[in-house]
Amino acid sequence: MTPDAFTFANPGASAWAWAVLALAVLAAFRLRGRARAMRAFADAPLLAAIAPRGGGGRASARAVLAVLGLLALVPAMMDPRWGMQVEEVKRRGADVFFVIDVSRSMLAEDAAPSRLARAKDLVDETVESLGGDRVGLIEFAGTAAMRVPLTLNYGAFRTSLSELKALSGARGGTALANAIELAADSFPENSAGSRAIVILSDGEDLAGGAGTGDPVEAARTALKDRSVHVYAIGIGDAREGARIPVARTAEGVRYLVHEGQEVWTKLDERVLREASIAGEGAFIPAGTDRVEMARAYEQTVGALERQEYEGTTVTRRTPRFQWFAGASFALLLAAAVVPDRRAPKGGAR
Repeated sequence: MTPDAFTFANPGASAWAWAVLALAVLAAFRLRGRARAMRAFADAPLLAAIAPRGGGGRASARAVLAVLGLLALVPAMMDPRWGMQVEEVKRRGADVFFVIDVSRSMLAEDAAPSRLARAKDLVDETVESLGGDRVGLIEFAGTAAMRVPLTLNYGAFRTSLSELKALSGARGGTALANAIELAADSFPENSAGSRAIVILSDGEDLAGGAGTGDPVEAARTALKDRSVHVYAIGIGDAREGARIPVARTAEGVRYLVHEGQEVWTKLDERVLREASIAGEGAFIPAGTDRVEMARAYEQTVGALERQEYEGTTVTRRTPRFQWFAGASFALLLAAAVVPDRRAPKGGAR
């Protein structure tokens, strides 16, 4: 995709259009019921005589404006982007591994369209803004696997990133400690810049278990032995959580069931936070919200010492959600100021 191509950063928000459609149908039924009630009360000539200003024109106008205002919010939430910004930046050498959780719980849809899709979007947005850091990609579930070694070929990296699927690891579970160790061992010994690991996970079942090791101790060892800083981004709803879809059929969505009960998964921040502290990095509790990753990366990993190289040019797609948000505000404001009925001239009698 070219930098100036039209795209949505959060296409999953399009689902809100169904809610707006439902409100539009409800408003239409209400207006129709009002018109029926007026016709039942009196025939048209008599109604015009006793209530000359009782027509439904203003109510219809308010409903249309309100629906259009809510409809304009949908593309605003989808975060449309087109056009590009070109910036000249100094190429700074740092090596960064993105470590992404692909366990089954990452299929939960509390962070739309799913936790895994949100993690991939966040990494893609980060890489789009880079100007010289080498990046690598590791996935982990029951085991950890290298997907992309450290590279400056961002196009190839993003292609491999888009191909990640939940449970693509060899077995279930979450072996974060193994993923940290794999990343730490994959940094070249002679790299001049700083080294960092960025973990994206919902934090479930990350505590050290049989054969998986302790993620906190792995982060502490990576910092001590290889000067690798560990950062973590928590994705998912920490309060109510969400169910884990396993299949979609004509009858609807089937969710993961254990012992007759649907499984609910929540964001568990504890291990992610402790690992980032042990690795002298930072923890970002993204939850179900969108994070401006370019800025977050610059304020965290970007603050590490780097070796500077020649300048390079980077391009970023320009956010345009403000246009739709402004249109929505104007339409909703117009709906609010339309009066119920026009006041009679000369004052009330």
